[in-house]
Amino acid sequence: MARLDKAEAASHSERFRRYLREHHQPVTRQRDLVAQVIFLAEDHLSVEGIRRELRDQGERVGTATVYRTLELLVESSLVRAHDFGEGFKRYEPMAAQAAHEHLICQRCGRVVEFANERLERMLPILADEHGFQHQRHRLEIYGVCRDCRQRELGPL
Repeated sequence: MARLDKAEAASHSERFRRYLREHHQPVTRQRDLVAQVIFLAEDHLSVEGIRRELRDQGERVGTATVYRTLELLVESSLVRAHDFGEGFKRYEPMAAQAAHEHLICQRCGRVVEFANERLERMLPILADEHGFQHQRHRLEIYGVCRDCRQRELGPL
């Protein structure tokens, strides 16, 4: 996952505060803290990962506040929620980056992002072949990562 740089994270934070004000929601320190954890994360974090990061920073934010803040971040289109079939969601900031897809290891839960120009060119063609007008997509490939395969089979 491409981490937001500090300037982009600050811009996202200001956009989130503006979104809250425009929707008559309180702008609180706890919401800012949750947003900052997501905006500066190096991985797709779960609610538990967010709470762990906040706890490591010495901050106390309730679970309900984390969930409500994540809902608002997703509604504001600043964060995307992913369900990788683990029984919980993971979250990532919506950076001003190229579209990307996900490889998900079904053993360890590792998520690897990738972009492929040929795939991006093929999607509208595939949609057209089936009478669809391509608007957006989400691709998730499930399998077993190299590290897990090496642990199970030895060096590849």
